[in-house]
Amino acid sequence: MKAIICTAILLFLTVTASGEVMTETIPYMHGDVELEGYVAWDNSDSNSRPGVLVVHEWTGINDYTKARCRQLAEQGYIAFAADIYGKGIRPDNASEASKQAGIYRSDRQLMRDRVNTGLDRLRKFKLCDNNRIAAIGYCFGGGTVLELARSGSDISGVVSFHGNLDTPDPSVAENIKCEVLVCHGAADPYVPMDQVSAFFDEMNGAGVDFQFIAYGSAVHSFTNPNSGSDPSSGVAYNPDADRRSWKHMQMFFDELFE
Repeated sequence: MKAIICTAILLFLTVTASGEVMTETIPYMHGDVELEGYVAWDNSDSNSRPGVLVVHEWTGINDYTKARCRQLAEQGYIAFAADIYGKGIRPDNASEASKQAGIYRSDRQLMRDRVNTGLDRLRKFKLCDNNRIAAIGYCFGGGTVLELARSGSDISGVVSFHGNLDTPDPSVAENIKCEVLVCHGAADPYVPMDQVSAFFDEMNGAGVDFQFIAYGSAVHSFTNPNSGSDPSSGVAYNPDADRRSWKHMQMFFDELFE
């Protein structure tokens, strides 16, 4: 039953009314490291439109990441999934995923450089309105887009879905130029209340325009149907929190791009 539900949701994300959503795998470089991103856009419209950078979970770019890009394209954005890990590095188990994520979580400058490289690639797409760009991320990716904001990136806003909130040096929040939305599972055991409290202090101390929405009973990875259905494990899909957080993101974008 779980597999059927997951498949149905992914199909929902990929079917479009116009049938004009185009996708492409995009190679690009960070120094001498080869990366491989994924872009989706609606080809029925030749006008420029806001760009959304999408940053993957700790398992790297996968079908879920691509489905979210296509969903954003259906809504009128050009969506580019940045590759933080590198071409071909797509962990298929928790141990390997933890190892890869740890490389960047222990080196926040590398994380910021890698995600900014993805942002630079998004800006090069001819349909992307470079005055209207946001970034979203899931779990590892949520923490990554917060580091993108802390890097001082000149974008409109970032959205973290069940992402890590910690940072080694909270004072760098003074660099944040954009608005911030955090969509958080109120029962997430991997992002405890002391981390939430420290994040509030960080954002308030730097005068950041931020919003923080916590979804009751939601645990870690609540937007991903492949997370299972057992909240007691600390990781589980929550359809209500998924639906509500996506709507909150849409409202946030409406304000950013009006």
